[in-house]
Amino acid sequence: MNKMFLYFFVIACCSCGRDPKQSVLNIDKSNWQEIQASALNSTVQMSMWQGDPQINKYMANFVVPQVKEKYGIDLKINAGQGNELVKILLNEQEAGKTESGTDLCWINGETFFQLRQIDALYGPFTQKLPNSNFIDFKNPFIGKDFQQPIDGFECPWGNVQMVMIYDSVRTPRPPKTMAEFESYLRLHPNRFTIPYEFTGMTLLKSWLIALSGSKNGLNGKFDEEKYLALSKKLWEFINRNRSYFWRNGKTYPESLAAVHLMFSNGELDFSLSNNDSEVDNKILQKIFAPTTKSYVFDSGTIQNSHYLGIPFRSNNIAGAMVVANFLISPEAQFQKLSPSVWGDGTVLDLKKLPKEWNEKFVQLPKRANSMDRSDIENNALQEPDPVYMIRLFEDFRKYVIEK
Repeated sequence: MNKMFLYFFVIACCSCGRDPKQSVLNIDKSNWQEIQASALNSTVQMSMWQGDPQINKYMANFVVPQVKEKYGIDLKINAGQGNELVKILLNEQEAGKTESGTDLCWINGETFFQLRQIDALYGPFTQKLPNSNFIDFKNPFIGKDFQQPIDGFECPWGNVQMVMIYDSVRTPRPPKTMAEFESYLRLHPNRFTIPYEFTGMTLLKSWLIALSGSKNGLNGKFDEEKYLALSKKLWEFINRNRSYFWRNGKTYPESLAAVHLMFSNGELDFSLSNNDSEVDNKILQKIFAPTTKSYVFDSGTIQNSHYLGIPFRSNNIAGAMVVANFLISPEAQFQKLSPSVWGDGTVLDLKKLPKEWNEKFVQLPKRANSMDRSDIENNALQEPDPVYMIRLFEDFRKYVIEK
């Protein structure tokens, strides 16, 4: 099922009926102590992207044992993300299942949009989590997901900004505008590619906003006329330069890991990441050379947050809430902020934290090779409406890959 078909399919299914389970009603009326007691000695099935070994280690070596020790919860991590997750939950709904095989999921953007269309998420639940009091909901990059109010149906988990990655010895002056990029490509053919996946499409969104001439150029609801005008310019830019792309623009990798690998072995001059501290993370793993650095375009790059959602038909909503509450705790947020662990930006407002935790966060050493967040946040762009991402996936295939 392709992305555009799925988009229209979920719109068509948005009126699907559902009967709330008694357990949902009980949780709605319960206090936190009762919810936590209900979760004791239970199992939580969590679906998430598993494409980064450091993230997987954080979950397996820190989160899983911690929730077992603190709350008696057996947390099981399963692969499942994006359209795959939407299709799983939609199929459960269509089959009339009263209980989902997923209790907690890692989502954002278009996935959140699609799951809300089919009424597949439980909520609002976020404000019932005690640690949500520490979240910086006033930050528009956290309180909104692809410009959608989260309304308590997903809980902020981490915050990141897209960066370009380069080797400061190989490429001492990386291009910072689309015009500079075009000149660079023509002088250095076969040294750049765009992955056909989430991060690659985030790059295209940043360029689409740049082509609009304003950092706010794509704010608001999806605008078909605006999209067609700007995307036409984008495809023209890519196609007149595609012969200078990796493998002459005849093929595009479908994983960011493949781009990282080609960059690290010198086949490409650039990689990219939605995590603005990933350079330090990959240097510590000895994947990137010590001379690797990051930067953002003069026109800006997308900053966004990622979230935790609970399927409406979860068999263990109480357990999912307890795990989510731990994942946004100062302890868990501090642990994953370290580049040696994950390097994922926190969603917490440090001024709201207890003094001891505030001091720990403030005293964290500055990044070594990644640009500090304070140096790039003025170039942060809001995620546009999720339909822009859906259309870019469709049209990149239509106007670039299959051209």
